[in-house]
Amino acid sequence: MLKRIPDEVSRAANPAAGSPRTGALRTMGVEEELLLVDPGTGAPVAVSDRMQREAEPGTALRLESEVKQEQIEVISPPCTALESAAESILEGRRITDDAARRVGARAVALATSAVEGETHLSSRPRYLEMSSRFGITMREQLTCGFHVHVGVESDEEGVAVLDRIRPWLPALLALTANSPFWRGEDSGYASYRYQVWARWPSSGPYELFGSARAYRERVRSMLVTGVVRDAGMVYFDARLSDHLPTVEIRVPDVCMEAEHAVAIVGLVRALVETAAREWRRGAAPAGIPAAVLRLAMWSASRYGIRGGLIDPRSGSEADAGVVVEALLAHARAALSESGDLARVTAAVSDVLENGTGADRQRRVMREAADRGAVVADAIEATHRRAAEPNG
Repeated sequence: MLKRIPDEVSRAANPAAGSPRTGALRTMGVEEELLLVDPGTGAPVAVSDRMQREAEPGTALRLESEVKQEQIEVISPPCTALESAAESILEGRRITDDAARRVGARAVALATSAVEGETHLSSRPRYLEMSSRFGITMREQLTCGFHVHVGVESDEEGVAVLDRIRPWLPALLALTANSPFWRGEDSGYASYRYQVWARWPSSGPYELFGSARAYRERVRSMLVTGVVRDAGMVYFDARLSDHLPTVEIRVPDVCMEAEHAVAIVGLVRALVETAAREWRRGAAPAGIPAAVLRLAMWSASRYGIRGGLIDPRSGSEADAGVVVEALLAHARAALSESGDLARVTAAVSDVLENGTGADRQRRVMREAADRGAVVADAIEATHRRAAEPNG
């Protein structure tokens, strides 16, 4: 049975440039993908190129095209304070929605569309080539993720982090699950986005690397095959950035509610800091095979927080709430030192008590029997500002 996390349980990304640390804290950066929809029907609409021309000038946030014209990516500037990350997420959603409104659309934080509709490939040559090579995998690709960059001091530290965060990535997916619908039907999954993304031959869980040299060799061997177009297509669940001093955690669905997204950013930073500390004191990473991690990711994708997750400590199924509590306990020292413990714990408790975005979508669908109503409700939730947490 899911339960509220007790109150007592309750350093970085630079997507632009600069040092991975500022003072004692790792910097953080976010890439948030949003769906662009018709405000009346809720169906995806191909307005990305037009709306980017309508976006406000002079902001530190960047809007960039994604795979499909029915989505947009918002890239935040680096920061060290979680409140700054929160402001960037809220402001990114606002400026994106304002620009979308100017072309007759809305921006919504859904990881897949609840309403079936045609999709249109973005015009970037890279995407055109990928469409030719990967066929229906690319044609059907319309998913919105939430990628968190956290800075590292070196590639060696970064790879050590990647090796040590692997067992906890399924819990992050479960907490963010926000994609139950696919092509007009209930998929039966909490995060069907993860299943769609798993079609890519270079995606998913990874074996232990052991060193930066081994990481580079694995990427090189993938590129040599010719199947993977470039380093940007190395879609590990978490990876080193190929152009920034960061690790990038890629598993979360985009979160419907901004405050939940903020909590994931804080939790990811704490997870990275905890892993780096383990490496520095010589603690070995858990030797869980990638095949087992793939099963753990499948369970998280299928059930979200409404079923069992694979407990990294035992390797067997446990209540999702128990695994999430273990994740928070694992990262607690880093969360406390950054001042993020209360805020992250409150938001995670809210997810466990009231459900994920997937739970909310299904609840609205049961009540309204209308997928357009699901999208309308998600638009409202996407742009609602949460009350400032206490503590």
